[in-house]
Amino acid sequence: MLSVTLISEPQISASFLKSTAAHLKADLKRTDNSSGLRQLQELLDSVLHPERGSEPEALEWCKWLLAGGDGFDEFCRTVRSYDNATLCGLVWTANFVAYRCRTCGISPCMSLCAECFNNGDHTGHDFNMFRSQAGGACDCGDGNVMRESGFCSRHRLKTGENVPSVPRDLLLMSEMVLPRFIITIIQYLRDGYTEPESAADRDLQKVLQQLDLHISFLEELTKMGGAMRTVLTKILTNQQTFKELSMGQEENVYAKRNYEKYLSALKSSGLLSVEEKGTGAGATDTAAGAGEDQDGLQGVGQRKRVKLSSSTKDPSIMDTLKHKCFLEELLFWTIKYEFPQKMVTFLLNMLPDQDYKITFTKTFVQHYAFIMKTLMKSHESDTMSNRIVHISVQLFSNEELARHVTEECQLLDIMVTVLIYMMESCLIKSELQDEESNHHVVVNCGEALLKNNTYWPLVSDFINILSHQSVAKRFLEDQSLLLPWMSFVSFFQGMNLNKRELNEHVEFESQTYYAAFAAELEACAQPMWGLLTHCKVKETQEYTKTVVQYCLDTLQMWFDAIGFVDEPALNQLTFHLPLHRYYAMFLSKGVKCQGLDLDSLLPDQEMLMKIMVHPLQIQASLSEIHSNMWVRNGLQIKGQAMTYVQSHFCNSMIDPDIYLLQVCASRLDPDYFISSVFERFKVVDLLTMASQHQNAVLDSEQERPMLEGALTFLVILSSLRIHLGMSDDEILRAEMVSQLCMNDRTHSSLLDLIPENPNPKSGVVPGSCSFEEMLSAVADFKAPVFEPGGSMQQGMYTPKAEVWEKEFDPIMVILRTVYRRDVQSAMDRYSAFLKQSGIQTGNPWPPYKERTPLHPCYKGLVRLLHCKTLHIVIFTLLYKIWMDHQNMSEHVLCMVLYLIELGLDNPVQDDKVEEVSIEHCHDSWFPGTSLLSNLHHVINFVRVRVPETAPEVDGLFILPAYSPSVVSPQNLREAQVFSLVAERRRKFQEIINRSNHEASQAVRPKSSSSRWLPPGSPPQLVTEILEIGESMLSLLVKLHQKLSGKQNSLSLSWLAEVDPAHHAHGDGLTAIERILAKAATRSRHSKRCLQEICGKVCPPIPPKKNSPGDKKSMDKEERRQRARERQQKLLAEFASRQKSFMETAMDVESPETDAVMDMGSAEPLDSEVLYDCVICGQSGPSTEDRPTGLVVLLQASSVLGHRCRSDTPKRLPITDEEHIYPEDTCGATHDVRLSLMQRYFKDSSCLQSVSIGWDGGVYVQTCGHTLHIDCHKSYMESLRNDQVLQGFSVDKGEFTCPLCRQFANSVLPCRPGRGMETGAWHAPSNKSMSTLVKEVKDLQEQLGIFPVSVESNLSKEMESVIKDIKNTTQKKYMDYGKNPGSPDNDFLFMYSVARTNLELELVHRGGNLCSGGASAAAKRSCLNQLFHVLAMHMRLYSIDSAYNPWTRLTQSMHSRDHVYCDDERPEVPMLFRDVPSLLIIFILTMPQPLRKEHFTCVVKVLYSLQYTQALAALSVRFSREERLAWSKKNTPNSDKSWESLLCHMISELTKAKDVYDTNSEETLVLSSSVWSPQSIEFSLQQFCLPFLRLSCLLQHHLYGDSLPGCLVEEEFSLLAGCLGLAGSAQSSAACLEWNVNALDLISQWCSEEIYFVSGFLESLQSLLGQDPQWAAPRLLHLPDNYNTIFQYYHRKSCTSCGKTPKDPALCLVCGAFVCLKGQCCKQQGVCECVLHSQHCGAATGIFLLINASVIIIIRGHRFCLWGSVYLDAHGEEDRDLRRGKPLYLCEERYRVLEQQWVSHTFDHINKRWGPHYNGL
Repeated sequence: MLSVTLISEPQISASFLKSTAAHLKADLKRTDNSSGLRQLQELLDSVLHPERGSEPEALEWCKWLLAGGDGFDEFCRTVRSYDNATLCGLVWTANFVAYRCRTCGISPCMSLCAECFNNGDHTGHDFNMFRSQAGGACDCGDGNVMRESGFCSRHRLKTGENVPSVPRDLLLMSEMVLPRFIITIIQYLRDGYTEPESAADRDLQKVLQQLDLHISFLEELTKMGGAMRTVLTKILTNQQTFKELSMGQEENVYAKRNYEKYLSALKSSGLLSVEEKGTGAGATDTAAGAGEDQDGLQGVGQRKRVKLSSSTKDPSIMDTLKHKCFLEELLFWTIKYEFPQKMVTFLLNMLPDQDYKITFTKTFVQHYAFIMKTLMKSHESDTMSNRIVHISVQLFSNEELARHVTEECQLLDIMVTVLIYMMESCLIKSELQDEESNHHVVVNCGEALLKNNTYWPLVSDFINILSHQSVAKRFLEDQSLLLPWMSFVSFFQGMNLNKRELNEHVEFESQTYYAAFAAELEACAQPMWGLLTHCKVKETQEYTKTVVQYCLDTLQMWFDAIGFVDEPALNQLTFHLPLHRYYAMFLSKGVKCQGLDLDSLLPDQEMLMKIMVHPLQIQASLSEIHSNMWVRNGLQIKGQAMTYVQSHFCNSMIDPDIYLLQVCASRLDPDYFISSVFERFKVVDLLTMASQHQNAVLDSEQERPMLEGALTFLVILSSLRIHLGMSDDEILRAEMVSQLCMNDRTHSSLLDLIPENPNPKSGVVPGSCSFEEMLSAVADFKAPVFEPGGSMQQGMYTPKAEVWEKEFDPIMVILRTVYRRDVQSAMDRYSAFLKQSGIQTGNPWPPYKERTPLHPCYKGLVRLLHCKTLHIVIFTLLYKIWMDHQNMSEHVLCMVLYLIELGLDNPVQDDKVEEVSIEHCHDSWFPGTSLLSNLHHVINFVRVRVPETAPEVDGLFILPAYSPSVVSPQNLREAQVFSLVAERRRKFQEIINRSNHEASQAVRPKSSSSRWLPPGSPPQLVTEILEIGESMLSLLVKLHQKLSGKQNSLSLSWLAEVDPAHHAHGDGLTAIERILAKAATRSRHSKRCLQEICGKVCPPIPPKKNSPGDKKSMDKEERRQRARERQQKLLAEFASRQKSFMETAMDVESPETDAVMDMGSAEPLDSEVLYDCVICGQSGPSTEDRPTGLVVLLQASSVLGHRCRSDTPKRLPITDEEHIYPEDTCGATHDVRLSLMQRYFKDSSCLQSVSIGWDGGVYVQTCGHTLHIDCHKSYMESLRNDQVLQGFSVDKGEFTCPLCRQFANSVLPCRPGRGMETGAWHAPSNKSMSTLVKEVKDLQEQLGIFPVSVESNLSKEMESVIKDIKNTTQKKYMDYGKNPGSPDNDFLFMYSVARTNLELELVHRGGNLCSGGASAAAKRSCLNQLFHVLAMHMRLYSIDSAYNPWTRLTQSMHSRDHVYCDDERPEVPMLFRDVPSLLIIFILTMPQPLRKEHFTCVVKVLYSLQYTQALAALSVRFSREERLAWSKKNTPNSDKSWESLLCHMISELTKAKDVYDTNSEETLVLSSSVWSPQSIEFSLQQFCLPFLRLSCLLQHHLYGDSLPGCLVEEEFSLLAGCLGLAGSAQSSAACLEWNVNALDLISQWCSEEIYFVSGFLESLQSLLGQDPQWAAPRLLHLPDNYNTIFQYYHRKSCTSCGKTPKDPALCLVCGAFVCLKGQCCKQQGVCECVLHSQHCGAATGIFLLINASVIIIIRGHRFCLWGSVYLDAHGEEDRDLRRGKPLYLCEERYRVLEQQWVSHTFDHINKRWGPHYNGL
């Protein structure tokens, strides 16, 4: 056998491999293939010899063998052509971007890959994009998980049907070779595995790395499509092959050894390891009845162990595993190695094969217990959890499959068993109630298992399978599942117990409550909601009955276990009562959906009393926590109280609790219930008529909030209808309204705030209203707005007016607020609405809202409102409020009135109650229980217990003035006494007795005799009798007077026309009137009583002080009035101060306000300008010794350089074909021009012929405030010492203006003297042009003269500003000359600063001067000051008079030979020079201040040059014929007509033979249109306009000339007029004024050029034809839909490092694609975004972060998050794409961004800046 001998050679040629493979394949195809088989086996033994390690060579062999002699790639292609898969099945790992469409999904876990999503039609669907957390697979094509309508175009066609069947010999070799390949992998895994105990440094990763190539190869095979997957499935599931290969042959020692290892690894795979098995049997059996249970639990201190084996049907769940095929062992090792990603992907890639899917699911279930056991031990439990769920979600989302494994493999039994097993590992003894006798065990929330959510994968799978109806029904039918499940739930009952700290503050605040709430929500509540969704119809009644029965049994066991009798333990609180909540929710569902009768599901009274205790304890504790009684337990207890009511938890926690209490209240004795409530809330002692009392349990400052809490709770209890008869739609509406009333909400926060169950937001439940419809019914959308400060609002929803009017429900708001301040916020918004709509001003009270009718089952709840105990409490409180007792509040009154009104609106149905109670009349306060009849019952005497010091003791009693009745002993004996606690004890006793059939002996003790004393109370209480003589009605009337401050506020006439409907909104008065009106209309007796009371009203006489009372009520009104006046006065004063401040401190966006230093235009003509220093507040001139300066911000800017010729912005590329070309920008064009000139002309001359600063120019802006420079220095010093974290760097000279806090970094000195060149400097001149030209020349030569002396402080400051200006921009933007740092270079930079600022101001004015002077920029401009500083610096340079361009502009020089020597390059010809640059050079180098006549003269001369350049540029654009025609035209020879000048120009330039001869293609294109005289005139004007605009602006700043506005068409003539170019609108040439003969001058300028021509034609044309006009700078044009950007860029690889960046970003200025924070593209420690911002924007960068959809701004060393310009359909940002909804471009926001970029106001408008340390 040739092959075997050769194999040890290291390198084997491909041809040899190929021939061997082909030869073997031929052998195997024969009918008698035994020799072939033998040869193959021997070859494989050698190739795949395990001890050789995993060499790539072995893989090569396998590839060739599979292909059977063909190339492997060729083989892959062939196999793919037989792919019959109809599913996509693409598997992805974490962080992959996928889609979920709720409209198409059947299972909530459905997901699609981007390709299938984009190829399907999901328009108008409810979909979102998401980043996968754990990984997933694409479900396209799987009809079990999603609807077919959502399939993509590729998977919609059943492609599998027309694929030809696979030829037998194609995959023949695969079937032979692959089993050996797979057993090799398994043997590696066996061999490499070490148990965690045996090796401390076990390195599973190493073993896996060696296998990397092998597993990747398997993955490659799965991607070949259906045909190959079928072969793999056969091999993986074939039991025969496994038997043959698994144990290895006899002689193979290696195989034997690793088989042993495998067997030992299997041993520990059962849930109970071998040792535990013996002990397991002795554990208690929870399945036993409650009776026997107690005997089993005697051993306190032992953990209660559920005997696992008994609670499951099939003991095999607990046993060790046995494997029958490769797939099972592969999965086993996958688990052992903690789910390596590659293995997971391989196993999932196989899923499109149906046979495989079923086998694999069964295998997975078989290993399920083992998986969870491994997970519990794992150190990397997070990663492992994700990988487990990645697999299980693919298997269990499919209902068919889930049902199959539930039936065949007992999936539910396994899950419940494993859950119990898992939680058992962290049980502790419960300390609830009585620690000694408590046998109950609960989970310990501090354990890692709960803290790290390790149980999550298991619970998530459980919830997933319960979502399938068939599975859930099976669960609900099976008692052997429900029982252990209930015992599982009881592990959470009472966990995380809080004990109130009474002495010191707790040392360590534990945060375990997060774990507790998460556990109850995920492990108990979610499965409960899952089960409830299947209990919706009558047919499922039985399920509900069973569950309810089990709940009650388990609750009973729990009460027994914790040793509960009737009172809860003091100062203990647990928020976790999942058993109560299961019971409550199944009750509610049964009554609401299944038509069950409530009574059939309720236990006896005694049990109900027990059930109500703990939920009530929670409600009272909530109140205690808010009353600061738990403050020593730290903040975490507040956190628990908030979590309990928070939107994700409330429907699984507080709602069921309140519902359960409502059920108890409707069935228990109302007096008992009410007295329990007040006792739990600890306010019993407060409910006395006496003005003083002693409270044994509360401090006095806690009494009021606790009383408010108790009353509010009663109101919520009797008015909440969530589970008592509201439909789902009504619930959704109420939830939505309450959230919107608290605050305007964005769509997403509203979705988040509204509890998910009963209303799933996703998908529309048939017959119910959708979220969107409901939202549009109750709210109006407020589109996103921009505030001038730049802070951007999101789109918000705000309640409609009619919602405020009719639906605002303060009770629902109180129930749903996490923060108490939200209740206040809702009330403020409500009163604002009332004011605005004119319904009511003043302070409204919470409105009363009518309720939906109760479901008949819960009618008993109304009895709460009609019981004597409550009426006594109400009466007492009304009295106390009227008498001004302490600790009463408006809120107490409000709730009392609310309760009265609820009682009036919900009368008791049956009258039998009335008769029964009359017989006990003598010992009780009220005759009956009906509120309506008790309202007018007068109570005369009350016996109270008061401290001896109380005022009541002084006189025996105080008689009301109008009641002269004699106090007879009879009356005294009847005096009422009231003790809540006694009532409650009695009722409780009764119930217990009744249930013991001893009702006959029950003696009802009289309430007067059983006087209950709080234990240990001070003895000096004495009993007094108060004479009251009031009824509830009379107290209400008196309260009305008290509130209104009038004696007879309710007249008899008021009663006549009473109508309750009028009083929907208003304050306490309205509420009382509404109640009285209702009482009067519903009972004639009440009406009579009212008339009597109103007839003889009289002010109250409080027992404390007799006379001052009247005075007090009279004074009150007066005092209020005075206070109001004082307040008005203060406000007015404040407003005027604010106004004056606003006038001085100008805001960023207010063009109207005048600057403090308005350039002196308002000053008298000759006075000096005075400046106010904003630091020391002094006002004075700027002097050389103590100069004043303007606060300025210097920043480098490339905005001008990014301008283009066209007005339409460049588009952002979103395909590989699109590109952005930067060559046509202003910056690039100017660079090219300068370097061209430098090629041909003298360097120093070039540097004066252009401006730089298009890119990286320095822009100076000011807020307009001034300060003394020495004040500024001390200010900087104080900032330096200030340790507060500032958003700026003081060391870099940055600060904020002390007055307006605008960001700044330098101070620009103001020069002394007058503000503007006024007076003489303005005088019009009648000197001739030639005289002026001469004067200008002379002025230029006396450069030395300057008004500031060199040594003064002022000049030093000016020098330092120049230094600042140079430091603002980078070196490369300053050095354009051949020798950097030369004076020429410096000179160029300095005058370019002036040019940059002028150009930018033009841009800010909209690119022209049509809008006139009313621009914000002008008010705040510091150009005047800047010019003087620059001029002062420029005097250091003198221009050599020989080269002074002025002479060449104004004289015709005849001999030009001496000008150029041979050794140096020529100067730049006049026609190539940049005219605005010349203007600025002239102005800056002449002595300041300059007379206006000289300025005008310079402008005129330069205009001629500009005009000539315009003609030259025009002539270059003519076609040859047109040029000929023009040059021959006979024109009048005038120097003021462009025809003659053009003629002359063409003839002069034609002298040089080649100037016009390069008629290249582009010139032809340009001249395709024929030039008419009008179009020539127009283009000449356009060419000269930029120069005129700049000159005009300069004149405006230097001389204060106004800029009149005009129409765009008139701009040219208007500007020419302003500049004194005498011209008429008709012709641009009319403005010319020549000093010497025009034609001579033109000839001279042309000849300079012709001299240069020889041989540089292209350059000449581009230099001549330069168009000076640029469009406004624009950011890139972005696509409308964000998805187009995201899809193209989030996978795009970076141009510099070739990787796909983790955080890709886009520059919105130039479209560059960069890595944010990428280490890969760092240069010298600077990351790519910062580098790019320096290169592209001179340290200002605007980047769109692709993965977050937000924009960040980089400015120098700082950066800030700007916000997003992409919003969803509801006007919201989606930062980090968390919601993944489609986003659309918001044009307004993008305009704002662009505007801030152009106007350089990022620093002022955005407030949150931070340093980036070059790390972006």
